[in-house]
Amino acid sequence: MSRLLDLALPFARMLDPETAHSLSIRALSCLPPRPVPVDDSRLKVSAFGLAFANPVGLAAGFDKEAEVPDAMLGAGFGFVEVGTITPRPQPGNPRPRNFRLVEDRAVINRYGFNSGGHGPALARLAARTKRGAPGIVGVNVGANKDSTDRAADYVSGIRAFAGVASYFTANVSSPNTPGLRDLQEEHALDELLARVIAARDEAAPGVPLLLKIAPDLALPHLDGVVSVARRRRIDGLIVSNTTISRPPSLRSPFKGETGGLSGRPLFALSTRMLAETYVRVDGAFPLIGVGGIDSAATALAKIEAGASLIQLYSGLVYEGLGLVEKIKDGLRAKLTRENTTLAALAGRRARELVAAPFPVL
Repeated sequence: MSRLLDLALPFARMLDPETAHSLSIRALSCLPPRPVPVDDSRLKVSAFGLAFANPVGLAAGFDKEAEVPDAMLGAGFGFVEVGTITPRPQPGNPRPRNFRLVEDRAVINRYGFNSGGHGPALARLAARTKRGAPGIVGVNVGANKDSTDRAADYVSGIRAFAGVASYFTANVSSPNTPGLRDLQEEHALDELLARVIAARDEAAPGVPLLLKIAPDLALPHLDGVVSVARRRRIDGLIVSNTTISRPPSLRSPFKGETGGLSGRPLFALSTRMLAETYVRVDGAFPLIGVGGIDSAATALAKIEAGASLIQLYSGLVYEGLGLVEKIKDGLRAKLTRENTTLAALAGRRARELVAAPFPVL
């Protein structure tokens, strides 16, 4: 069935991107249940106290309302992250708010945490938990745009999804909610994590808590984020969200649209920030690498830059669901050629990358 969806890609690109995405979610939700594929044991990853069948994850943003996590696990993903989900329903920013930069193999979005709120997503995840559905499903939580206490919104998300989340991600790095990235400032982040971790320890002890950060942090700012993360003993970082920068190489007529840029142009910056984070974390916790993954080669580069796991989304827009198996095939081939392990590959080029000139954007 994933092959049929991939065959529909050229037709989907004739539609408005948001409409095409909605139709994709609807189609996936109508698929009959598929068993989770059995992966090569060499692709197994242990991280955050969880056992992943393979390192290829679906990034938040694809399945905002937790409608198709099992369909995506059945398509071969080793884990799925749903959301971002806000406590109360909110419409997000006005349409159009999603743009394909076809010439650049990129996407710009300014959704602004459009969300049905905790209730509908919680009901779906509770139903899959009740029926014993397998697979790792993380829940990405955020704050409402008009919230007067954003930390309380993250706490609310932890409490709401405590019984159904394999792990939590606190998304403080979307560029499309005014002021949200201010939560990455050291003092604000320290206060946020203190409250969120206290809620996690009470409502969902042992469930990993991750933090998703922006690729646009200056290195001294990254120092502060990592310092707080290590001091508060979070379980991991996701590096990174979309970027507000615009590389001069962009060719698409949509390059000037406001929002977060993802896809191929984000790869160099997000991979460099991943490596910078890896050397600062110094093994304290694992990292998930995101940004510009559209092939086995780019997936491998993320791992060598410091990722124990990877996530993708925009690559699916251009490569389809077949990309998941292509990446796994490429990783298996690499492990065979070098007679090595994923753990041995993780971070082996990080120091080389941080010593190179910084990517020009």
